[in-house]
Amino acid sequence: MNTLQFKSNIKCAGCIAKATPVLNEKIGEGNWEVDIMTLKKTLTVTTNLEETEVIAIVNEAGFSAEALQ
Repeated sequence: MNTLQFKSNIKCAGCIAKATPVLNEKIGEGNWEVDIMTLKKTLTVTTNLEETEVIAIVNEAGFSAEALQ
């Protein structure tokens, strides 16, 4: 499993609530978290998926993600 980090526009508890059903289904419950307390709004994902796949899942949930280098 890889740990990937993304800058996202998931910025509040309401956003997390909206994204949770899709992210839990596609990535797995407990395999992702968003730090909404930082300016970057970092989404951390532990998965075997590729970065592009995670970005597509976040887009499907109605949000954007950009891989952090």
